[in-house]
This record gives sequence, structure tokens and C-alpha cells, in this order.
Amino acid sequence: MILRKYMSLLGIGSAKIDLILEKEIYKAGDLVRGYFSIEGGTIEQKLKRVECDLLLTDHAAGVEKVIDTTTILTARSINSEEAYNLPFCFKLPAALTASTDELSYRFQTRLVFDEGVTSQDQDIIQVI
Repeated sequence: MILRKYMSLLGIGSAKIDLILEKEIYKAGDLVRGYFSIEGGTIEQKLKRVECDLLLTDHAAGVEKVIDTTTILTARSINSEEAYNLPFCFKLPAALTASTDELSYRFQTRLVFDEGVTSQDQDIIQVI
């Protein structure tokens, strides 16, 4: 049991998060809907928060920037192998430039635990 706890502190066997979106293509100003799918790991863990950033990557310039962030605070514990969904709703800024070969957008999601360990997920979207 102690070995499993220390392994989860290193991210091995810890809870996982996955952002599930209704679709992948959006217009600037659209409402993005979906849910966070959270699955417990090998031991019970106390969740602290879910952070989700909308990132813009300019491949030509080699620059990445955070457009907006949403944070959901939680003081919930997740049991070993438990699964639950948390609703997700995000309004895209109206002034977003359309995706191109040089410009891309993605949501980067982090599940933060009390112990400071994180589980991450990335989901690419296209803005038309």
C-alpha cells in the first residue's frame, strides 16, 4: 500500500483526466461543450482542482500563448478505479483568428491533486 502511494506521487497509477468535447470544429465566439472524464488510479487520491487552458500555437514564429483559462476547484476524493464526469462549458473569444497551417488551438487540461502531482490531457480544436 505504501509503495502504491509513493508511485502515485510520481504519477504512476494516479488518477487520469480526459476532456471529451462534443465536436472539434468551432467558430470564434462559439460555446464549447463537453465534460471532463476522471478515472481513479490505484489508490484513493484527494483532488484539488481542474485547470483548463486554451492555447494558441503560432508554428511559424515558434510561439505558444495562453488565450484564456478556466479553473474548477474541488475538494473531492476519488477512490481507486472510480470514474465520474464533470461538465465543461467554455465560450471562445469572438476575436479568435481562424486556424491555419501556422496557427492552431488546443485545450490543455490538468488534474491537480493535494500532493501536487498532476495528470494532463490535450485536445486540439479547429477554429473556422
